[in-house]
Amino acid sequence: MISIDRPVQTADLGDVRVANRAVVLRHVRRHAPCSRADVAAHTGLNKATVSSLVSELIEHRLLRETGLTENRVGRPATMLVLDGSRYVGLGLQIGADELVVVAADLTGGPLLTWRRAFAAATAGPQETVRALAALTRRAVTRITGADRTVLGLTVGVPGLVDAAGAVPSAPALGWRDVPLAAELRRALHDPGYPVGVDTDANLAACAELRHGPYAGTADLVHLTGGLAIGAGLVSGGRLLRGGRGFAGEIGHLPVLAGPPDGPACRCGRHGCLTALAGVDAVVRRLLPDAALDGPITDYLPEIERIQALARAGDEPVRAGLTEIGRQLGQAVSVLVDLLDPEVVAVGGHLAALAPWLLPAARAEVAARAPGPPAAVRIEASALGSAASALGGATAALATVEAGQLPVG
Repeated sequence: MISIDRPVQTADLGDVRVANRAVVLRHVRRHAPCSRADVAAHTGLNKATVSSLVSELIEHRLLRETGLTENRVGRPATMLVLDGSRYVGLGLQIGADELVVVAADLTGGPLLTWRRAFAAATAGPQETVRALAALTRRAVTRITGADRTVLGLTVGVPGLVDAAGAVPSAPALGWRDVPLAAELRRALHDPGYPVGVDTDANLAACAELRHGPYAGTADLVHLTGGLAIGAGLVSGGRLLRGGRGFAGEIGHLPVLAGPPDGPACRCGRHGCLTALAGVDAVVRRLLPDAALDGPITDYLPEIERIQALARAGDEPVRAGLTEIGRQLGQAVSVLVDLLDPEVVAVGGHLAALAPWLLPAARAEVAARAPGPPAAVRIEASALGSAASALGGATAALATVEAGQLPVG
């Protein structure tokens, strides 16, 4: 469902050529522009094999030649780069108040990013599937009209996702046992490309590893910000999913215990991180008047109000942000103790409010360190609010990056 960089064994007896294609593609992606000789020297593949693989990848428009370089001893070499001109992955993201679609090619450049206002928490699964399908059809029309081929679609959901692409539970959306991948595939009339589903946190972590300033970091956590808070966990360069694929549900870690101490969470418990630091909880806590006119369906203006008040020195808002940051730090300290990540990147509204949240979070993590001070960096994600959708588009290209030649 998702592609995370890991060593490829060139001696894989199952399909050596497929594995070697992946080796070549990965090297070019990381080191482009580079020559065939560079690829051979750094991958251990012999020159004849590299030449054959590169010719095949150029024929399928996965690599292209970009001219000659004179900056070397001997004859000028023809340089190679990834070719993003034909194949596209689509990523969809179910947010607190919007649906997002991102189309990206092998080079990682987003070809389009569209948003549609949508109150997913009250819409229900069927209406959400219809809206996702409509947004997908619009994007596919634009992509195919530009003579590009869609290789796959991956949807990010703020909840649990199983191996079949079903959502056993998404308390933030009020969903239980929703066969999302199957329903979306049906709504798209079996589109001819794979339709996958993953947690928004896993996909955001994929985007961080591939496109963010921490690309290639072996031990990393991405915390989503939205109606739910989830964690995409990467250890040793590999995504941690757990036995059932449900790892990373930090949003339901109890930070404050019991009804007297913590607000009710949609999961049925009290004092969960989501109930304290989710976007709805933050807005209601810091802007008590926000819900006077009814349910909040657009959180961006409210987050911008909080930012403006914090910049102006509003003491209740700043104190509230500090306390939320401290509670966030309590949860992050658990991750630090368990996983020892190099970086924890926070996204969504947590990134938007990072100047006021993160100092307290960092102090809390430092204070709770059982041994030497934790070396972890706690930073705002640089990928913006569409990180999960970008990760979904990246995941949709996983089979090609694993060395499988695209069909079509």
